[in-house]
Amino acid sequence: MKILQVVPYFFPAYAFGGPVKVAYQISRELVKRGHDVVVYTSDARDIDSRLITDPFEVVNGIKVHYYRNLSMIPVKMSKLFLTPQIVSNVKEEIERFDVIHFHEYRTFQNIVMSHYAKKYGVPYVVQAHGSLPRHYGKSELKWFYDALFGYRLLRDASRVVALNRVEAQQYRDMGVPREKVEIIPNGIDLSEYADLPPKGSFRKRYGIKEEKKIILYLGRIHESKGIGLLLKAYAYLNNDMGFKHSVLVVAGPDDGFLAEAGILVNSLGISDSVIFTGFISSEDKLGALVDAEVFVTPFFYGFPITFLEACLAGCPIVTASDDLDWIQDNVGYVTKDPPVALAKGIASVLQDEQVNRRFRNNCKQMIKKFSISMVTRQLEEVYKVVSTRIDD
Repeated sequence: MKILQVVPYFFPAYAFGGPVKVAYQISRELVKRGHDVVVYTSDARDIDSRLITDPFEVVNGIKVHYYRNLSMIPVKMSKLFLTPQIVSNVKEEIERFDVIHFHEYRTFQNIVMSHYAKKYGVPYVVQAHGSLPRHYGKSELKWFYDALFGYRLLRDASRVVALNRVEAQQYRDMGVPREKVEIIPNGIDLSEYADLPPKGSFRKRYGIKEEKKIILYLGRIHESKGIGLLLKAYAYLNNDMGFKHSVLVVAGPDDGFLAEAGILVNSLGISDSVIFTGFISSEDKLGALVDAEVFVTPFFYGFPITFLEACLAGCPIVTASDDLDWIQDNVGYVTKDPPVALAKGIASVLQDEQVNRRFRNNCKQMIKKFSISMVTRQLEEVYKVVSTRIDD
């Protein structure tokens, strides 16, 4: 099959989070399975800079078109990736594809590509990656997009991919018929993690003493992730529960909440035991997970790849979101969202050696269910079902 993947950012632009890795690993696995895979994306490296690459590259057999962003200002201000050159290219190439896979939901690329897909009768699949809700940030603009483009984008899709049962319901709430919703979790290439960094490497790099237990957050520093809740929970753990022999590491790029988080840290009196690393390399990320006692992400949408990476490293998980039903009392805890509840969940993992050991063992068994080969096989079946051309 000739498959087009459309995503506003792509390898190696990992600063934009999980969808980059998901789209890359799916594309690479499809190539291994004999498919002809093309990617349309932008040249954004992060919100401030561009990738230094040719407009067209072949990456591990994937044919990648890195379209130039008209300006980096919309990227920084609104995560709007304007790539007008995609229009001329899609007119020439779109009829060659058997199926198109849209990653993310509210994008310029989806507007353009869905229009031409409909015009030329090419079926497409939408995978929102947890981006359907309007709760955080620019909710009015999100509503505007949905009204003008989003509902039509979903209505005309041959299938939509939900990462969990919660996202499946969100699609249905937006008018997608139940029979068009496929629940397919994110996957991970287990071979990439065969050689994890040695224990202690992250500690040494950031000067964290051996007796300090590491509580790790890994991801974008955005309000929607519950960073404020995590900081308040850590302050309760540290100040009220007397759990002084720990350090909270917040690793990841700023996505609009770093300044506020810094102010909150100071006001809570925990500045001496909180480390903001900024964006870290893939090796440092894995090193952090290997050294951490517990991985905490209070809120999330979709299916974070970091949860799978934590399991690979045998690191228990604590979260306040119940979207993933394989976490609770299996590889970690799902708590309520008040800071006290989150703090007690973290404390239980840190203090109870038996619980900690059970979660770590379960992590290493659970991860086998989420190999990228199994996930890609499910997507491949969806592609085959929808790849019959549709009428104009």
